Amino acid sequence: MPKMKTNRGAAKRFRKTGGGRFARAKAYKSHILTKKSPKRKRGLRQSTIVDAANVQALRKMLPYL
Repeated sequence: MPKMKTNRGAAKRFRKTGGGRFARAKAYKSHILTKKSPKRKRGLRQSTIVDAANVQALRKMLPYL
């Protein structure tokens, strides 16, 4: 049986937390920042946990994480 391949795009975007969950960066932080409030932009800097609905798909994409 050959080794499974990691989805490289997913590997760059997600990481495993100490508790075994997946962390991701928040969206909407790349451009058109002038109309967004400083409070909103500060919140977008924080990482967040991947929703449970997407975890099964992520495990398939990242078999060795």
